[in-house]
Amino acid sequence: MTVLDIRLFGDPVLRTVADPVDDPTGDDSLPAFIDDMLETMDSAGGVGLAANQVGVTRRVFVHDCDGDRGHIINPVWEALDDEVQTAREGCLSVPDAGGQVTRHNRVRVTGVTVDGAPVDREVSGLMARCVQHETDHLDGVMFFQRMEPTDRRAVMADIRASGWFNR
Repeated sequence: MTVLDIRLFGDPVLRTVADPVDDPTGDDSLPAFIDDMLETMDSAGGVGLAANQVGVTRRVFVHDCDGDRGHIINPVWEALDDEVQTAREGCLSVPDAGGQVTRHNRVRVTGVTVDGAPVDREVSGLMARCVQHETDHLDGVMFFQRMEPTDRRAVMADIRASGWFNR
């Protein structure tokens, strides 16, 4: 397995909508790629990682939330009710910056695994937040776009002041 380079905010791939994976079981490179994504996420100390965060515009993300570890290919989610949660959220592609983001507390996520097994789950709490955050990545949306304007300005100031941001 390989630890992949995580793309940082400012890289155009993070604003690119990822393409669906047409035939997960017919792509011999996909299992190794998912293993590499899991290793990369672990190495960076994250709970989720979307494929475009490592420069690949395919609809795949990996997760490890409270012992719930795996991946979802071609994820689609829907809110199960109007209940929301607001919590601090960060991102491996935006080091050392984060803030309060409101997300649905319970969602149903569907997709498939690399083996072609269907995924159809109801998740809540951190896993629901992860599903929404990583699917946003696959849609070219960054977490701070979901923040209130004042909080978003604060995150953008942190980004501009960081040593990693390309000015």
